[in-house]
Amino acid sequence: MTTSRPLLLKFQPQHNAFSRGKELCDGLSVVLQINDTLWLANDETVSLERLSCTNGGDAAGYAGACDHKQFPLNDYLQLPVPPTGDPSDLQEVDIEGLAYDDGYLWLVGSHSLKRRKPTLKDGAAKAQRQLCRVSSESNRYLLARIPVATGHGEVTLTKEILQDGASRTAAQLRARGKGNDLVEALRSDEHLAPFLAIPGKDNGFDIEGLAVKGKRVFVGLRGPVLRGWAVILELELKQDKLNPSMLKLKRIGPDRRRYRKHFLQLEGLGIRDMCVQDNDLLILAGPTMDLDGPVKVFRWIDGACPDDECMLDADALKRVVDIPFGQGVDHAEGICLYAEKGSPPALLVVYDAASSSRQPETGILVADVFPLS
Repeated sequence: MTTSRPLLLKFQPQHNAFSRGKELCDGLSVVLQINDTLWLANDETVSLERLSCTNGGDAAGYAGACDHKQFPLNDYLQLPVPPTGDPSDLQEVDIEGLAYDDGYLWLVGSHSLKRRKPTLKDGAAKAQRQLCRVSSESNRYLLARIPVATGHGEVTLTKEILQDGASRTAAQLRARGKGNDLVEALRSDEHLAPFLAIPGKDNGFDIEGLAVKGKRVFVGLRGPVLRGWAVILELELKQDKLNPSMLKLKRIGPDRRRYRKHFLQLEGLGIRDMCVQDNDLLILAGPTMDLDGPVKVFRWIDGACPDDECMLDADALKRVVDIPFGQGVDHAEGICLYAEKGSPPALLVVYDAASSSRQPETGILVADVFPLS
């Protein structure tokens, strides 16, 4: 197993207006580096977190001379169910992917249904009834981009900006009921349509990865995994001419559908996150069901610019690194390319359900940095 080194992340205490009460340090679902800032999110919130490093991002940079700022998504996007300030009423976005390209920060929610987690304290009969409860939350069906301003030594989000003579506006894929245009486009899909009605943790439809390269937007599915084959959806989005805050799916590919499908043999695992390195896709793969491991990173060479729909067996992919995992804790959820001055690019990994060993002090979370060959 490749040896990693720890990277300490320090968060300031946050009020819970944008969280259901889960502390940030209990787990992170995404991570992204833009210059000397890290952008992160907890999957039970409706905000992004920025850690700004003032000393170049060395091993202590994000726990030492570091500034933590929270960015509520409702300040930039039109959440179907905006926060009211009462954590008990909060509907999470379930942010599962972040990407940065051409001055935009992209994000995606899980697009998944939820099944109630049963408890046995009141008996088996009640627990069985709880298992019957499947819910849909509108905020989870979010695919959006927000302009990033990088002037005056600061990296920040903005709802609208004039750049290179063109106006850039925060925008999102159009919502449809409790879904969006992507879900509607998939309702007739021969592979994925049957899984739209199945909760994510039951091998149902569940987005957990996002990568962007130019006009191409890649969405990785934790589920379904079809007879051992994981799925990546390739999209192209355009701004609505009549409503700049809305995005539309373009028709792509020879059959003029609004998406292309790529199937990958990831040793039976689903996709937990993705990022772009040059023209390659790095893919974090883990169990699609509610299991602890295994967790691996694969490289799809030229995966960020495929000529057509692909079906890649295991021999066409390179295994980059095996990620450690715990029993009920330390589930690798987010990856990004991580750069430090004078060092080659590495891979930064953050974990959900962080163990006590990853929280040595209040507000401190330990991530891992793996070398990339």
